[in-house]
Formats: sequence, C-alpha cells, structure tokens
Amino acid sequence: MARVLIVAGSDSSGGAGIQADIKAVTALGGYAATAITALTAQNTLGVEGVVGIDPDFVGQQIRMVLDDVGADAIKTGMLYSARIIERVAAELELRATNVPIVVDPVMVAKGGAPLLEEAARTALVRRLLPIAALVTPNVPEAEALTGVRATSVADLPRLADGILALGPSAVLVKGGHLEGDTVVDLLRTADGAERLFESPRIRTRSTHGTGCTLASAIATGVAEGMTLESAVARAKEYVYEAIRTAPGLGSGHGPLNHVWPLANRDARGRANGKG
Repeated sequence: MARVLIVAGSDSSGGAGIQADIKAVTALGGYAATAITALTAQNTLGVEGVVGIDPDFVGQQIRMVLDDVGADAIKTGMLYSARIIERVAAELELRATNVPIVVDPVMVAKGGAPLLEEAARTALVRRLLPIAALVTPNVPEAEALTGVRATSVADLPRLADGILALGPSAVLVKGGHLEGDTVVDLLRTADGAERLFESPRIRTRSTHGTGCTLASAIATGVAEGMTLESAVARAKEYVYEAIRTAPGLGSGHGPLNHVWPLANRDARGRANGKG
C-alpha cells in the first residue's frame, strides 16, 4: 500500500485540508498519515478562525511518522507560518531525503481568507520549493510567487518557468481561475518536458478543496511509482469526477465527492454478486 504523509492544516467542514487529503489518498488505494500544521474554523461560506500549531510539535508529528510508518511520497498543503515552514523543511531534509515531495502552496482559502502569513512566503520559496519534486500552484498563487501576471492560457508557460526558476523539479500550473469553457493545466519539468491537460469546465459551486484534493491524488500516484505525467493524468480524472458528482452540501463553495471510486467499486461488486 502506497504511503503518503500529508503535512497540512485541518478544515472543520471536511471539504479541504487534511480531511480532503485523507479521503483522496484512501479513495485511490493509498495509506494516509498526517502532520497537522494548523486548525481552522470554517465551512462552505468561509474561514472564521485559524490557530497555528507549535512548530516543534509539527516536527514531532513528522518525525514519529517517518521513523516508524515511513512514506513513499509527502504532500504539503497549508503551512501557515514561516516558523512552521522552517521546521517542516528541516525535518524533511533530515528524514526524507529520497522521498518525493508534492508542494501545494496554499495561500488563500476559496472564500478569500489568508491561509499563509505574509512573512511565510519568503520561507516557502527559500526552504521548501527547492526540495520539491512537484509544485501545484493555481494561477493566483503562481502570480504571487513569481510576480508574473497571467490573463490567458498563453501566459501559463511564463508562470511555469518562473516557478521552476525557484528550484523545484517540476510544476503543474492550474488554469482554473482563467476564463473559458475549457480548464487548461500545464505540467512542465526542469528538464524541459511538458504536457497540457484539458478538461471541460463544470459550472458548479462545489469546488471547495479542489487544490488539496488534486495534490494529494497526485502524491498517491507518485507514491505508487507512477510517472509524474501519469499521476497527474489520473488525479485530474479523479478530481473531475469528484466535482461532477459532488453532493451539493452547504450554502457556499461545497465539498467534492471524494469517495466516488469506492462507491463505484461497491456497485460493481454488487453487480457481480459479491456484495
């Protein structure tokens, strides 16, 4: 079973953060372990409160997991503060030298609430991006990290190059914030390989936690030994269906249907007389 260590914040409403990460990894057949960096009080309408976890305790969680259960891939999400980022990077450099790290540079919640302290952006760029196997920014995050403005799909390569200049081995720039009926994401690696991923835009308010979910789904594929391109392709399909079949919960940006692969397997089992 592919082991994925998730270092991220908690979402009390269950749609994003650690909760979404665990659901995604489990639905795709992996084993999820966690190190929680922050607690949030939030729902589909927005974030009302954030409490950061003591950086030493975040490091202790990482150490306890890696020294015993281990990990085949690591995914980071909401890291909240510079001190937490420094401690996370130090632990990963010490205990996970050869483990691929997928960094989702979570900065702002779907409703607009900041999830990364301003001073932490420098620490993210300096300490975590250079050791990442993949960084998965959306367009606003990529703009914030690079200073490059993007208004169309034609601008995605410039954003990708700007992120790669910060040191990661690969970047997936997610184009969902751009206008158009087709969502285009660009995967580009430091050695020059690239691929565009295109999918029809689903007009829905059920998009809470899509970034967390996608990054964790990719990390699961990487943990299983899939190529990066294959891991991204499967993760994209997984998230698309999770959005399409979303349960419609809440009054704002609702959660995805993370468990649809499990429901499909159960249905096939009953059809074959096994359930």
